[in-house]
Amino acid sequence: MQKVITDDLKELVGILPSHIRQPLRRQKDISELLEIVLDLGRTPEARFLRREVVLGSKEVDEEDIDYVASRVSSFGDDNRAGIERTLHRISAIRNRKGRIIGLTCRVGRAVFGTIKVIEDLIRSGKSVLLLGRPGVGKTTMLREVARVLADDIDKRVIIVDTSNEIAGDGDIPHPAIGHARRMQVTTPTMQHAVMIEAVENHMPEVIVIDEIGTELEAQAARTIAERGVQLVGTAHGNTLENLMMNPTLADLIGGIQTVTLGDEEAKRRGTQKSILERMSPPTFDIVVEIQDWDNVAIHPDVGEAVDALLWGKPIATEVRWLDESGEVKSKKEEPTAIERPSLVKPQVVSKNLPKLYLFGVNRGRMEQVAKDMHLSPEVVGSLNEANLFVTSKAYYRRKPQKVSDAEALSLPIYVLKSNTPAQIRQLLDTVYPRAGAEKQGRLKLALGEAEEAVGRVRNGQGAVELSPQSAYIRRLQHLLAQRSNLASQSTGKDPNRRVRIYKG
Repeated sequence: MQKVITDDLKELVGILPSHIRQPLRRQKDISELLEIVLDLGRTPEARFLRREVVLGSKEVDEEDIDYVASRVSSFGDDNRAGIERTLHRISAIRNRKGRIIGLTCRVGRAVFGTIKVIEDLIRSGKSVLLLGRPGVGKTTMLREVARVLADDIDKRVIIVDTSNEIAGDGDIPHPAIGHARRMQVTTPTMQHAVMIEAVENHMPEVIVIDEIGTELEAQAARTIAERGVQLVGTAHGNTLENLMMNPTLADLIGGIQTVTLGDEEAKRRGTQKSILERMSPPTFDIVVEIQDWDNVAIHPDVGEAVDALLWGKPIATEVRWLDESGEVKSKKEEPTAIERPSLVKPQVVSKNLPKLYLFGVNRGRMEQVAKDMHLSPEVVGSLNEANLFVTSKAYYRRKPQKVSDAEALSLPIYVLKSNTPAQIRQLLDTVYPRAGAEKQGRLKLALGEAEEAVGRVRNGQGAVELSPQSAYIRRLQHLLAQRSNLASQSTGKDPNRRVRIYKG
């Protein structure tokens, strides 16, 4: 079917004060409006697909903020609200006292016909996971998936709708979801519970879920899939490789574990003794990487693709797109040789020296520690320039917007326990390995030491204490001990915290 777009733009424009509403209505490309930004003490802005424009010279005041806030639904724990029976999203920025000092009014659109490029996958009954950068249309596609499955195939579809992102605000869902049913989620932290409730109470054939982002939600998704219910969802990350490197969400594609091979098996495979393998069948059968509107890359067998990536084998993907006439075109991309993910390389270390984005970390202290270590770390001021996001444990737990933005961009995140010089030194040691350690491989040495300790304990030694290591390396050493049916524990305080291996 041809694409049909409905945006209920009149309702969104109607909640704005007249001095903002009138200039906005005069814009010739208002059909391409993405969002309106209102910040206290600044001029209002409208952001379009290809440009931004200031809506008048009058600065936004408290009356303007209150005017808009009074015309939308109540803001939830995630500071999001909506407009009854529309798909628009209004997000609030608050000051320390809880007062709203900024609003982002984002246009919500229903695009009928947007899943044509993957409709056969959706109709197959297999569970499908959609990946892609923010704003690429994942939620819009989910909305159309729900309608097609419920109306065209007559399946029992339930949408687990956090913040009313998929089916709109209010008790009556938007017509864009067809006959699919919607369960609202009171707060994002309860999304996993509502996922399970949907299956236990309402006998769905399909569950549609947006933004699977926590370990509990990943576990709930696996529980649903194991009950034979088709899942269609989205998750943070742009590619399948992103999920493999994300310990929180890796379970969606089968999970990754460390396996220790015997000497003969390692020799036969031509690998080191410690390798990475998939733990279990994937929760999702198919992964679709949304590269752009109407342009996707497909992994039709997730288990097979993950295994290939872990073993360094060439993998092929199917690329699909819509041509100018609206017909689906596809081609098989030739397999390309890939570098096998190896325990010898920490994930946070790239081929080039990392560019750090600091959030809640004392830059002056880091520069002083780096100077003492004769290092010159590159600190950047934009997430788009960075390839490593560094923050403290306190900031990471609160999940502010910057952390969410970094996760959405699939940036590796390094969490410091505190802002102490010892913690910063450990970070720099990890991402800027010095010459001696670089030659031998810091991680390879640490795992080799752990393997030797396992052998000594098996041969009768009571316990072996290893060299101090970072939390990431200690976790892998614990896994080695566990795989060998030995006990282990971390002792001491950073930067001298180490693993002790012994018989349990």
